Amino acid sequence: MSLDGAVTTSRDAGAVTDGQVGGRLPDRTAVARYEAHGTGVVVAHGSYDMQTVAPLATALGTAAEKYRKVVLDVSGVTFADSSFLNLLILTHRTTDLRLAGPTPQVKRILEITGVDTVLEVRETVEDAAAC
Repeated sequence: MSLDGAVTTSRDAGAVTDGQVGGRLPDRTAVARYEAHGTGVVVAHGSYDMQTVAPLATALGTAAEKYRKVVLDVSGVTFADSSFLNLLILTHRTTDLRLAGPTPQVKRILEITGVDTVLEVRETVEDAAAC
């Protein structure tokens, strides 16, 4: 499957008022999946909350079914709430999940909640796949 074929895009759900969704501008999320060195890689871009996390959950679930090790590239994640963190923990229970390239915002939420002590977190996809 090509990278383009693996991309899923979603918009926040909710009431739309003057081009806004749920009282704010709609955030776009994009999820892509590919294989690298026998490892499933999922790439996440955008803002993840309970309204936008479903496509990412689907991609991680599919990767977890196929690969023993899954790397989630979070270098493009601009916002993450408890729904995102819950998804990481649930995925970690089913496969060897590693995170790659966390932004300062993602690093902070991982550190505050202690999730960084549970998951392998590396700067690059290659490093995460190798550890």
